[in-house]
Amino acid sequence: MTDLKERVPSRTTPPPVRTRATSPARAVLKHAALILLALVMLYPVLWMVVSSLRPNNEIFRSPGLALSGLRIENYSEGWNALSSPFGHYLINSAIVVLGCVIGNLVSCSLAAYAFARLEFTGKKVFFAVMLGTIMLPIHVIIVPQYILFSQLGWINTFLPLIVPKFLATDAFFVFLMVQFIRGLPRELDEAARIDGAGHRVIFLRVVLPLMVPALATTAIFTFIWTWNDFFSQLIYLTDPDKYTVPVALRSYVDATVSTSWGSMFAMSVVSLLPVFLAFLLGQRFLVKGIATTGIK
Repeated sequence: MTDLKERVPSRTTPPPVRTRATSPARAVLKHAALILLALVMLYPVLWMVVSSLRPNNEIFRSPGLALSGLRIENYSEGWNALSSPFGHYLINSAIVVLGCVIGNLVSCSLAAYAFARLEFTGKKVFFAVMLGTIMLPIHVIIVPQYILFSQLGWINTFLPLIVPKFLATDAFFVFLMVQFIRGLPRELDEAARIDGAGHRVIFLRVVLPLMVPALATTAIFTFIWTWNDFFSQLIYLTDPDKYTVPVALRSYVDATVSTSWGSMFAMSVVSLLPVFLAFLLGQRFLVKGIATTGIK
């Protein structure tokens, strides 16, 4: 009995795993480097905010952020500097952004469900062609699009900016939602199909409620990209009454007369507030949507 006990190895607790502790000095240096990098990235925005409160003749004298005095009048002058109050252009941008967000959410989610759950002839070919459109720059397709919209009589309206979003033209968001839907268990679809549900019910009651992170990511990116879009809006909108915020800001710069830089920077700060609010309010959904996309 004694020999048997000696042959059987006794259970001993494994040695503790040694972790490399971060020294306080190293942690301080790491945080200092991150803070310095953040300040470098935020400097242009901070300089614009400070310049919006400076007189026009002092804006480009110093690259620093110190203020010798506050000139709040830049905001009131910039608000009424153009043919219409700046709030008019904010409303125009809001209309375009709202239409683009709704269009992308509806069309891209439907296209993504078709690619992820349905089986049809040429599915892989169509999906590859859809992904290939991501590599096409807008400057390649802007001329045929302009000719088409001109023949339809849509120039100088919001339709060329909104209607294509209802046709799932943003392949990036389709691909994002396809990867998200592929990560959902197919057992949910099969359980709903056993209960007699078709694809319409499965999409609306099973898949769509689980796609909230991907939908929120699509909405936030569409909002930011559309709000900051200058090229497309400059091409299709020629009437100053139809100008959106980016095109209206360009109107402050005039080569024939002196430019009111203080007013332009003041309205630039105003135009950035909706973008910051959209990002701050949707940051939780944005991170969750990107983190969970593609997870099987």
